[in-house]
Amino acid sequence: MPHAYIVGQIRIKDSDLWVDYCNKVPATLEPWNAELMFRGTKDTTFAGETPYTNIVVIRFPDITTAKAWHNSEAYQALVPLRESAADVLLSGFEESL
Repeated sequence: MPHAYIVGQIRIKDSDLWVDYCNKVPATLEPWNAELMFRGTKDTTFAGETPYTNIVVIRFPDITTAKAWHNSEAYQALVPLRESAADVLLSGFEESL
């Protein structure tokens, strides 16, 4: 079965708040059998333009689970902190082979 991914494109506004948010997210992922694949900071842009400087990729068993995590009480409780810390574009993707 193909996995699903949530990809976050991020522009950090407050680095201290961002660190706090990042430290709290993993606990919200555990009940959903999700895995934080990586977080990174942009080094080079090869084509196009983006205002985002950071990225995060989280893998889920499927898109239904990804949506359930995003809508969960535990994650939604972190949204105000996320919004204070950064501008974030979150998108959901399903693997296609």
